[in-house]
Amino acid sequence: MRRSLVLFLPVAAVLAMTLAAGEDAKRKESTEKPATAEKGKPGKAVPFFDAADFVKEYDTNKDGFLSKDELPERFRHAFDKLDANKDGKLSQEELQKGFTHLQSHRRPSDFVLTLIQISDCDECCAEELQMVFDILHKLDKNKDGKIDADELKAGREQLITQRVDGIFKDLDRNKDGKISSEEARGHIKQHFNDLDRNKDGFISRDELLTAAMEKPGTLNKSKGKEEK
Repeated sequence: MRRSLVLFLPVAAVLAMTLAAGEDAKRKESTEKPATAEKGKPGKAVPFFDAADFVKEYDTNKDGFLSKDELPERFRHAFDKLDANKDGKLSQEELQKGFTHLQSHRRPSDFVLTLIQISDCDECCAEELQMVFDILHKLDKNKDGKIDADELKAGREQLITQRVDGIFKDLDRNKDGKISSEEARGHIKQHFNDLDRNKDGFISRDELLTAAMEKPGTLNKSKGKEEK
């Protein structure tokens, strides 16, 4: 059963990106859809998202606006982006102009919810969630139950440093503390000249670490290729 869960994770990620890409393409095409034309008259475009109906449906105090509490909970994370004039309420015009934020509500945290809802193996799912919990718990250095930007940055730097050290352990065959062009593999070999900043013909740990810190996603993209 664990095998099925592990296989599900990358598939779910690809599916989420595919759906998001499809929504982006639709939004780029148009925010309107054609209405059925009356006899002898061309069809007039009508709003794809009807802000008036949306407000009417959720405006509990009937003031013609939506407060954050009135906005459906699944959309509240986008309230500040929708509230263009920062008056603490959403007008029909603000909703109409910013309705794409209501569509684009998929967030990384949704992965955890998906894992909880779809897994067919509670034991395996619990193990995966425990791994996520442990990682987040380690980021919370001051143990206040929250992860702030500084803690996230520190955690990222620690992971990148560990990754760089792992690369050096694999590639530095003669253990001289630097990677030669002959030792380099994959992504490291491909970008050797750029990584070798002092142009001494080697890549030092500091050079690789500096490059990785400047572009945090670089090493993850090449993960598994350096050893080939």
